[in-house]
Amino acid sequence: MPETLFLFDRPEAVAAWSAIDDRVMGGVSRSALRFDPVGHAVFSGQVSPDHNGGFASVRAAVSPPPTGDVDAIELVVRGDGHRYKLNLRTDRGFDGVSYQAAFAPPAGVWVRLRLTIDAFQPSWRGRAVPDAPPLRGARIEQVGLMIADRQFGPFALAIATIRTLAAGEGGGAAP
Repeated sequence: MPETLFLFDRPEAVAAWSAIDDRVMGGVSRSALRFDPVGHAVFSGQVSPDHNGGFASVRAAVSPPPTGDVDAIELVVRGDGHRYKLNLRTDRGFDGVSYQAAFAPPAGVWVRLRLTIDAFQPSWRGRAVPDAPPLRGARIEQVGLMIADRQFGPFALAIATIRTLAAGEGGGAAP
């Protein structure tokens, strides 16, 4: 059974999301997740290389964490031509291993993307963590969105939903 982790259909849906940009290490990039009155959220901001910066991200705790085995994460998004990463964390901590999967939705078109759990790679501060425990079967405690990889300048990713899928579940049409 699909479980909706985040449905961005009202202003309160973005309240729990916090920006964690390269400012934590001296950079000047900025981002936020804001509600668009049309009925979705927008992850937007500016990525700057200044002061060894280069990433912007937002994250929120999943409450309650999904039940059952998760085989994929489904996003309903409208891109802007940039590549993004969906980050999953198996704890409530600020720093530590996150599991990342990249996606590049087409610009200006709503799409439904399915990221299999196997596509998520363990990472810590941008470096691979080959000895991290597998994500499969783990509890997803936090979800985040990120833009990095030398994609400097303004960005804006519209997002309607984030939900989990079990084996064999797919999606229908995007909004």
